[in-house]
Amino acid sequence: MPKKRKSGGRSGGKRGRASTKTCAGCGAKIPTDKAKKYTVYSSAVDFRLGRELRQEGTYIPRQQKIVYYCVSCAVHKGRTNIRAKKERRG
Repeated sequence: MPKKRKSGGRSGGKRGRASTKTCAGCGAKIPTDKAKKYTVYSSAVDFRLGRELRQEGTYIPRQQKIVYYCVSCAVHKGRTNIRAKKERRG
């Protein structure tokens, strides 16, 4: 049987078993090296008020939230694109 991907769909090296993360979309447990990482930034200030404050030169801190998706949820939500067969190989 031919192998579809050289990496086996994972980004890990010769590390053995990877730890797991929970998918934010479906709740499935997926290996960390297979999960798609998505960073979301949120502000505590309303965006209309934030625009006015930024014009005055105020620094508004943002909170960073890292979300992990399984491959199927990432494609469904548009976080990653399906590549062409020629681009996938190798």
